[in-house]
Amino acid sequence: MFIEEENNKKAMAESLMKILALMVLDVLTILVAMTGSLWIRFDFSFTAIDPIFLESVEKYLIINLIMTLSLNAIFHLYTSLWRFASINELRNIICAVVLSAVLQEMGMVFLSLPMPRSYPFLYVLLLLVMMVANRYSYRIFHILRYRYGPGRNQRPVRTMIVGAGAAGYMILKEMKTSKHLNRVIPCIIDDNPKKKKTYLGGVPVVGSREYIPEAVEKYHIEEIVIAIPTMSGEERKKLLNICQQTACKIKILPGIYQMVNEEVDVSMLRDVEIEDLLGRDPVELDMGDVVQYIQGRVILVTGGGGSIGSEICRQVAMHNPRRLIIVDIYENNAYDIQNELKERFPKLDLIVLIASVRNERRIEAIFREYRPDIVYHAAAHKHVPLMEDSPNEAIKNNVLGTFLVAKMADRYHAYKMVLISTDKAVRPTNIMGASKRICELIVESFAQNSETIYSAVRFGNVLGSNGSVIPLFRRQIEQGGPVTVTHPDIIRYFMTIPEAVSLVLQCGASATGGEIFILDMGEPVRIADLARKMIRLSGHIPDQDIKIVYTGLRPGEKLYEELLIDEKNLKPTRNEKIYVVQLTPVDGEKIRNKVEMLVRAAFDEASDIRERVKELVPEYVIRPANAASEAAVTEESGGIAGKGREKKQSYEISSD
Repeated sequence: MFIEEENNKKAMAESLMKILALMVLDVLTILVAMTGSLWIRFDFSFTAIDPIFLESVEKYLIINLIMTLSLNAIFHLYTSLWRFASINELRNIICAVVLSAVLQEMGMVFLSLPMPRSYPFLYVLLLLVMMVANRYSYRIFHILRYRYGPGRNQRPVRTMIVGAGAAGYMILKEMKTSKHLNRVIPCIIDDNPKKKKTYLGGVPVVGSREYIPEAVEKYHIEEIVIAIPTMSGEERKKLLNICQQTACKIKILPGIYQMVNEEVDVSMLRDVEIEDLLGRDPVELDMGDVVQYIQGRVILVTGGGGSIGSEICRQVAMHNPRRLIIVDIYENNAYDIQNELKERFPKLDLIVLIASVRNERRIEAIFREYRPDIVYHAAAHKHVPLMEDSPNEAIKNNVLGTFLVAKMADRYHAYKMVLISTDKAVRPTNIMGASKRICELIVESFAQNSETIYSAVRFGNVLGSNGSVIPLFRRQIEQGGPVTVTHPDIIRYFMTIPEAVSLVLQCGASATGGEIFILDMGEPVRIADLARKMIRLSGHIPDQDIKIVYTGLRPGEKLYEELLIDEKNLKPTRNEKIYVVQLTPVDGEKIRNKVEMLVRAAFDEASDIRERVKELVPEYVIRPANAASEAAVTEESGGIAGKGREKKQSYEISSD
């Protein structure tokens, strides 16, 4: 505290010294302007000046000094940051000088002090020129100092700005004046043909985006800065594809709906992320409905420490729930999201519980004590290859967990339950996708005879989530490669985590019971192209600096994912980006009976678990290699069917 006070005192003293120095400079400037005007009037000869005019200057000098210095203070000429002086500061100088001349003329007339008729005009001219010079010379000095002074021995980075608008100008201005940025701007790119061959801040606008590769060669550009905050996702993708034809490092100004007070600076620039290259505009959702149905309610999120579950918690916390309950089996993730939410939302009533969704007694105890109104079920095993090696675990965690949460939501009269599903549930070729399809069937079966509103949200891959290829590619690139892709033609749909969660919340608000909500995810992305783009973003050349190696499809993996089983059942919603599938009604009791037998078999470590899954999900395609593989044996069952039955409480399902 003492050090901070000392620093504040030192800063105030320095500021006061600068103000006093400017005032002394202004006193000299005013004196020169008054006498210099007479000197010019009398043909640049002091001896020719009539003594009566010099007496007038002498008599009015003190008054003029007081009035002019006061005007300078009123127009902030002593408190402006002249290093960043702009048109606004120039306007203030002009106003202060003109008012000073007007008041001086009025004062001299009032005091009957004779002066030549040309004096006021010469006074304004001289005072204005000198005031502008002594103020703006400070800025010019700093520009020259930062550009050519100590610390500028390193060669500046040759940077090209894309966008000759307001944002581009502000980025250009700061790059030219900042002592922290060693940049030289040889050219600017803009698509507006009217701006071609014009200058922005002294820098030529040389052409449209198609000219970028040629301009990079011609001007030896090393870095490209994209300063078009209003650009759509599709346009951004096209522009970045052109920029990636070069070997330049690319930075981008994030989208800004409006620039308040033109507050745009270099600190807003960020490296281009893979999300920018996908070219998808964020889905606009009606968050008013979300606020209305979350506000004041008790929200339970299972798997709340995971990538999707934690984002659900963040967005729910923003909409003022009465209480937020996070359930997760992994304590580290739960601890991280707990600390984050406590810091960001100190008034939030937050409960964080360690529990397994496979433990019926624990889940019932949570529902009985906290009586959640809305349940988001995100807890699940999601890694396809791992579940192929341990198929029974997929059934225990995904199927049994969903059944128990759905059952308790019904028993304790929750208002709504939303299941987080996946595109891998459509015509599944892996046990993870098939288990999530069974979860959808469970939700549909409960929706038929319950007061609770059940629904599921199905979407594709989520950028940056646990298990996503993005973190894997990043690690491989950091290690110098190779980057491993399973197949050159494999494609996937992608979306961002916040967008996926906004969809979940919106669909939960819109659900009436038994629906599967689906997002229009745009065009699918070829994973090999994604890998190449990420390598380029890192400043390397694909297949030269960093190799791409094709490893073959993993167990249960298919070349492309689908979001729908039958497009005839697809119906639009109020949001053009969101669709709903009302599937054929299922026999709820039959589903629950089959699920119970399936879970029993999983805890008995049945080797034919895939065939049993296919009875529930006929469209599930069992690959020969998968069918021949043995089911993993876990410590929970000890590999003995009899012991699995002894632990009946941990897995047995009752349909009451």
